[in-house]
Amino acid sequence: MKIYLNENQIATENLVPGISVYGEKLFLKSNKEYRFWNPYRSKLAAGLINGMEKLNILENDKILYLGASTGTTVSHISDIVINGIIYAIEFSPTTAKKLINLSHKRNNIAPILADATKPKSYLNLLEKVDLVYCDVAQPTQTDLFIENMNLFAKDDGLGLLMLKARSIDVVQKPKKIFKEESKKLKEKGFKILEKVKLEPYEKDHVGFLVEKNF
Repeated sequence: MKIYLNENQIATENLVPGISVYGEKLFLKSNKEYRFWNPYRSKLAAGLINGMEKLNILENDKILYLGASTGTTVSHISDIVINGIIYAIEFSPTTAKKLINLSHKRNNIAPILADATKPKSYLNLLEKVDLVYCDVAQPTQTDLFIENMNLFAKDDGLGLLMLKARSIDVVQKPKKIFKEESKKLKEKGFKILEKVKLEPYEKDHVGFLVEKNF
């Protein structure tokens, strides 16, 4: 994966030199322009800084991104998959406008206005992907992740679920929720490759990197 990682800082080589997406700083290294990747704004950056090792996004990869929002993390993945594509699912029309504007500058982003809990609604809009990335903070986040994995992940594809405990249950302890959702993933036929806590960048969050095990 083409990233610059040093201590608690991470950056990606800028696909569109000279342009900052969300106010992040740009810098030059070995005559290449990089964008600092803010772990307080991106759970993927937080996971990588905290030691996620088995995720390797390649330049030709196809990504399904659930919960794309305005495109902060999407933009950094766009820097990496320079010859691939990101199918970016976003439910809010207002938020999706910013995502669409971002796609005008980055040809490898395909915004899709849709509900990630209803993946069959965009079944004909994309192909099998190398990675399903899920950042949808709601009670059914694990279930919708599983359904999207089953529909869209290649046989050797990976899935990355950014699980927010408080979105599932505000009363139960996060540790118990993580254990229960981990069990659910395994029961549905997925092998957990890595489990990475996202603190101090995101409270009560864990990133589950999984692969199909059936």
